[in-house]
Amino acid sequence: MLPTVPLEEMVNSAKQTYTQRFGDPPKWVVMAPGRVNLIGEHVDYNDGFVMPMAIERFVVIAAGPGEGDGETLQVFSDAMDDECTISVGAESAQDLPRWGQYIHGVLKEMADAGYTSGPLRAAIHANVPLAGGLSSSAALEVATATMVEAASGKSMSSSEKAKLCQRAENIHVGMPCGIMDQFSSAACEVDHLMQLDCRSLETKQVPFTNPKITVLIINSNVKRELASSAYPLRRAQCETAAKQLGVTALRDATMPMLEKLSEQLEEVVFRRARHVISEIGRVQEMATALESNNWALAGELMYASHDSLRDDYEVSCEELNLLVDTAHQLGPGSGVIGSRLTGAGFGGCTVTLVESDAVEDVANRIAQTYQTTLNIEPTLFTTRPGPGAHIIEG
Repeated sequence: MLPTVPLEEMVNSAKQTYTQRFGDPPKWVVMAPGRVNLIGEHVDYNDGFVMPMAIERFVVIAAGPGEGDGETLQVFSDAMDDECTISVGAESAQDLPRWGQYIHGVLKEMADAGYTSGPLRAAIHANVPLAGGLSSSAALEVATATMVEAASGKSMSSSEKAKLCQRAENIHVGMPCGIMDQFSSAACEVDHLMQLDCRSLETKQVPFTNPKITVLIINSNVKRELASSAYPLRRAQCETAAKQLGVTALRDATMPMLEKLSEQLEEVVFRRARHVISEIGRVQEMATALESNNWALAGELMYASHDSLRDDYEVSCEELNLLVDTAHQLGPGSGVIGSRLTGAGFGGCTVTLVESDAVEDVANRIAQTYQTTLNIEPTLFTTRPGPGAHIIEG
């Protein structure tokens, strides 16, 4: 199981890398976390409710003033072992590496919003798993925006920052993502899950302080290419369902409304809508379960969410199903409370609630079954709810 790297250690690594590459110490250091969504999958772009938490995996950026004029960023990423120079005023970012395109989009949106900082240099140190459904891209976006805040001397609210970063990904990267990932990275709090209303952007911090319960994240270490095309397709199917139901978004639909029109809706559109409507309900039930320490109900809701994602939304895969099924079979007698896929699906990670004194054994047993069955080694780590994005130095 991967050890937790303290944030302080990551900050020191980012500062050291910056100094080695650019010759002097950084002026600013910022961080933004990845996130795991405990429940509420594929509902943020349907104006629903979600319940993510920040994880103890971060994007840390050490930055300082650059040379020359204009809004440019010379940036090195140790995770990518790559460096690029980004010009905010460039007409196109297509010549940049993919990770640079995310940064360019945020820099451009920040400049358009009046946050200018002049030329910058930066070193990125990150340990949010890539392509694992833990929002590595949103963490990079939010960390970039936080860096510009520090360098410009102007701050914005967490809500404004999340919306700006979402806009950057929608417009400049071309991914029609919802608001959850960016909002989680920007606004989550230590020892809390965040119940987010994706329409009003109102948040409710749900305490998660019980030391007897641990969040176990398992990366299947598979990622289907289908994910990039399936996401916009499912979003379009949800929009079709909402239109036929006569509502602004599926957030406004009910199960009786859906059942009434079941024969008029295309079967696949019906199932997509059924997942969204039922999943929104599960998020609200989960908040009640956690507030009353009803862990048995919390587990049932997680398994029901996975079943719905597997059958109605069709975003699971053999590997994720095996991880969840193995956890389910171990059950409460082995310390497992509940498990489900997290993120967009088609690979990536599962999230599992486990009794803390059993987590090592549970992790080993799930990993052994997975590796023996599929000949793939999973990556596992535990996490507590971590802090949201903030300026560390400068």
